[in-house]
Amino acid sequence: MTCKHKHLRRDKTCKDCGVVVDIRPKRSKYGAKRVDGFDSLKEARRYQELLLMQKAGEISDLQRQAKFALRVNGIHVCNYFADFTFTESIMGQKALVVEDVKSSATRTPVFILKKKLMWACLAIDVRET
Repeated sequence: MTCKHKHLRRDKTCKDCGVVVDIRPKRSKYGAKRVDGFDSLKEARRYQELLLMQKAGEISDLQRQAKFALRVNGIHVCNYFADFTFTESIMGQKALVVEDVKSSATRTPVFILKKKLMWACLAIDVRET
């Protein structure tokens, strides 16, 4: 019989099996609060800015959570998930922009390595905001 911990005492132990159950709400890894499907409030605000830029015609092809496969010598190393990708017109030339919303806490060594891999494998420079 498996206990689902439906009956809790005041001390947060299960009445059926006696297991202490932690019912505190889960917090995110870096303390950011999820907002409307975004990982942080900063990311949600940046998306609103990009939507306005797209409506004004400054950018086009706005996408969220684009996936890039990073391969070295034909071997799949990892995937990079960009917060936003869009096309920007610079002096008449269209250019793909890959953008990631970062704070000092989320600028981790793993992110820095993946950013370098994006440049080395795909010649794409990740823009941090």
